[in-house]
Amino acid sequence: MAYEEDGHGLAGPERHRGAVTLRGDAVPRLTEDQRLLDSRARADWKTKDAWRALRILSEFVEGFDTLAELPAAVSVFGSARSEPDSPECDLAWRVGAGLAEAGYAVITGGGPGVMSAANRGAAEAGGLSVGLGIELPFEQKLNDWCEIGIDFRYFFARKTMFVKYARAFVVLPGGFGTLDELFESLTLVQTRKVTQFPVVMMGSAYWQGLLDWLRDTLSADGKIKPSDLDLIHVTDDVADAIAHIQAADSGL
Repeated sequence: MAYEEDGHGLAGPERHRGAVTLRGDAVPRLTEDQRLLDSRARADWKTKDAWRALRILSEFVEGFDTLAELPAAVSVFGSARSEPDSPECDLAWRVGAGLAEAGYAVITGGGPGVMSAANRGAAEAGGLSVGLGIELPFEQKLNDWCEIGIDFRYFFARKTMFVKYARAFVVLPGGFGTLDELFESLTLVQTRKVTQFPVVMMGSAYWQGLLDWLRDTLSADGKIKPSDLDLIHVTDDVADAIAHIQAADSGL
């Protein structure tokens, strides 16, 4: 049988680690976060965790070095699972464009869905579009609208970049990842671990049940102060969201 080029190549997942590309059976079964946080793998702690510390340091160095010259930016969070024709993707696209027109770079998780829509809105409006990706067990690559993209192994290093280079957070409909980012942001602002800046929740119908629970359960039971709810600005209007961010930004 003579060799023929069929144009296909290896099937299956693909993972990028800096200059290294892994495909097929070479893609590891576990992520670096899983290896680091798995308490059952005690045998690895003395032999491998010290080297992992250097990898973690390298992620911070790469992130700081890449984003150091970033202009004023806003982190936009939302679901990777939203369909391109969904209302939240349309809203994200308009948010990205509006932020770019107001002079802000837009930072997302670099994935599909809401993140891609926000990146696209920013890029098409002439703004700077940034994606901070994460290694996951399933396939996910940076969307095509990221002008600057960084792939992280570790969630906590990535989260630091979301906070460090943002003047505000805009939270659109999403799942566990979005909720994680939302509540980490609110915790940092509430405890004054970061300079107080706005957290804007958009898609009010989607978030209403959560907002009711925060008010009627957490606040009513004394788990948070009633004034803590003022840390959240809820709106469906892009212009209002941007005006809120600008007002807080000018007061810093």
